[in-house]
Amino acid sequence: MNRPQPNEYPIWGEPYISKVDREIFEILNEQIDTISTLFRANSDKADYAYAEGKWTLKEMLGHIIDTERILVYRMTCFARNETQALPGFDEDDYVVNARFAERDLEDLIEEFIALRKANLFLFRSFNEAELNRKGIASGREINVKSILYIIAGHIIHHVFILKERYHVV
Repeated sequence: MNRPQPNEYPIWGEPYISKVDREIFEILNEQIDTISTLFRANSDKADYAYAEGKWTLKEMLGHIIDTERILVYRMTCFARNETQALPGFDEDDYVVNARFAERDLEDLIEEFIALRKANLFLFRSFNEAELNRKGIASGREINVKSILYIIAGHIIHHVFILKERYHVV
């Protein structure tokens, strides 16, 4: 699959899309193991945040799950030719209102695994025409393929943050 072109997504997508440096489905599949291994290996830090006002590991994983759900909803809408604009979301408000701190880390890990495995069926079902369909989300035009790349890049971004700022192994 050819990577998205800059005219196919808003500028906020560039930092995520630019992180996708290999075949997209290879990365999306590998992320199941990457995320589960990383969070399981650091379960003793589940409630750790590297600074005041920053998310804990559980909140970070919850954010990853919420974001994937939202982005997949957008993909599905646009692939099915939805013409209505879709709303944005405030990731901090979502984390605050999700009560991830009350959740078991292993449950969150299993939820991510199940979500990604299910989403991979959808991702693989898109043909070229569907991947190129566009819609409006958060007031900006974006196509389905770009969202797919953003999903992969979003996790690459957070894995980097986890290693750099949370010092996970």
